[in-house]
Amino acid sequence: MTLVIWTSLKPFFEIAILWVVYYHILVFVEGTRSFQVLKGIIWIVLAFLASQILGFDTLNWLLTKFFGISIIAVLIIFQQELRQGLARLGQQDLFNIGLEESEVLAVIEEIAAATSKMAKYRIGAIIALERETKLKTYIESGIELGAKVSAETLLTIFSPQSPMHDGGVVVRGDRIIASACLFPLSDNPSFSKIIGTRHRAALGLSEHTDSVVILVSEETADVSVAADGRFIPTATREKLIEVLKSLLVKERKRKK
Repeated sequence: MTLVIWTSLKPFFEIAILWVVYYHILVFVEGTRSFQVLKGIIWIVLAFLASQILGFDTLNWLLTKFFGISIIAVLIIFQQELRQGLARLGQQDLFNIGLEESEVLAVIEEIAAATSKMAKYRIGAIIALERETKLKTYIESGIELGAKVSAETLLTIFSPQSPMHDGGVVVRGDRIIASACLFPLSDNPSFSKIIGTRHRAALGLSEHTDSVVILVSEETADVSVAADGRFIPTATREKLIEVLKSLLVKERKRKK
C-alpha cells in the first residue's frame, strides 16, 4: 500500500524539485546579461520537444547535434555566474557573525549619514559591504584597518587630503576591514563607455561577488547602490536606507 502511494506521489515530488531548481536558476541570472541567453535556451528546448512530438525528423536531428555541443557553450556563456555560484558555496552570511538586527540598522545609519555629507561636498567614495562571498583578495590589495563603522571614520578615509581616499572601503559586519582597496572593473559593454572608473569598479565588484556596494559620485554628487550587477539609484538619504534595509535585513530574513 505504501509503495503504491509513493509511486503515485513521486512524479509530483519530482516536478516540485525541478520547479524549485529552475526558479532559483532564473533568480540567480535575473538582471544579468545571461538572462536573455537563458530565455533563448528555453525556447530552443521547447522547439526540440515540439519537433519530437510532431515527428520533424530533420529538425530533431539538427537540435540533437546542437545539444551535443551546448554544454561547452553554456560553460562559456555562464562562466561569470558559475564562478560566482561556486565562490558562494559554503560561505557564511555577512551578518551571521553575531550582529543583531539593531546593530545592522546602526551600520546602515552611519553609512547613510556619511554618504549624505560626502554627496553634499562632492566627495567620491566606494563602500563595499561583504555578504556571503568573502572579499579577502580585495582586502589584501588595500590597507587593513579594523575600525568600527562610523560616519566620522568614513568621512576621514575619503577626505581628499587622506592618503587612503583612493580605492574602496570593505565593511564586514560593523567593522571597516580595509581601505584603499582595488576592485575589479565591470566588463559590461552596456556601461563601460558611459560611466567613470569609480562606477565601473562598484559595478564590477557587484558582478564578481554578492557584495552590496554604495557609490558616491564626485562629479554628480549622486548616491547609488550596486548589487547583483546593476545600479539602484537612491535620490535621498531615506531611499538609501530603504534600499540597504531591503538588501541586508529583509534578504537575511528571507534566507533564514
